[in-house]
Amino acid sequence: MEKTHNKMVSFTFGDPEPVLEGRGLLDYLQSFKSSKWYEPPVSVEGLAKTYRSAVHHASAILVKRNILASMYIGHKKFTKAQFTKLALDYLVFGNGYISAKRNRLGGILSFETMMAKYMRRSIDLKNFWWVPSYGSEVEILGKSVIHLVEPDINQEIYGLPQWLPALNSALLNESATLFRRKYYANGSHAGFILYINDAANDPQDIESIRQALKDSKGPGNFRNLFLYSPSGKKDGVQLIPVSQVAASDEFLNIKNVTRDDILAMHRVPPQLMGIVPNNTGGFGDAATAAKIFIANEIEPLQVQFKQINEWAGEEIISFGPYALDTAA
Repeated sequence: MEKTHNKMVSFTFGDPEPVLEGRGLLDYLQSFKSSKWYEPPVSVEGLAKTYRSAVHHASAILVKRNILASMYIGHKKFTKAQFTKLALDYLVFGNGYISAKRNRLGGILSFETMMAKYMRRSIDLKNFWWVPSYGSEVEILGKSVIHLVEPDINQEIYGLPQWLPALNSALLNESATLFRRKYYANGSHAGFILYINDAANDPQDIESIRQALKDSKGPGNFRNLFLYSPSGKKDGVQLIPVSQVAASDEFLNIKNVTRDDILAMHRVPPQLMGIVPNNTGGFGDAATAAKIFIANEIEPLQVQFKQINEWAGEEIISFGPYALDTAA
């Protein structure tokens, strides 16, 4: 808003900028039917984006994947590379898919991980659809695919990842980081109010100040501004910060609280993720924490993956001891 008379002139600089658009992640309440398949209960595209939304979220998933991959005993029909893809899909989406590649006589040549992001269950729940993009779908016979599911309490068609309750914390962590980046990239930051009540300033002076502030934005940030008011009074011109110190403290609080939420949901010890402790006592012995983590989190996941053996008709999924146990 701008008034041309001498009583008051106010204006803004820098338009509001959204730092994170809605992801459309929790758009659905159930697995609704399309013409050929059931849609997942949550947006798989949203889950894929959220995977990299926060440092500690992605790191916790990768810690589990890496430990599982290191303990997996490779099979000639299901390589370690294929298992690593399966483990990541299962941890991110709560679903894992393996297809059997057969010879002309029906014998199984190999097993291959299908990307969970593009797999759908058919309406009759017997077959599957490969949907990399709408209009290019391919139907796959159910006997050729095994579907590994992280059970959900609301429907039984698809699995949901265990970390879903930490979704809001992960997105808030991302929002805080993106906002801080925008804050520094903005230049003037809109972090203060320039309040002028000096009658010695005429409209042309105000216009000059406004132009100087606008020109100080963008590349070449943090420029100084010189203001000359020969007949001004004390406090005629005031620069009023808008909670800059509080905003800095709030940023750190948000990052720390959301980090703790994410780690609590993933149940990964912080010393396994390279987090520096804030206290002198530290986090305790990393080797002990790793062994407890293996027993409480990794071994139950291994049990889930071993379900594939029954479908495959042979033991293609097996695990060896953890490296620390071997060293001991």
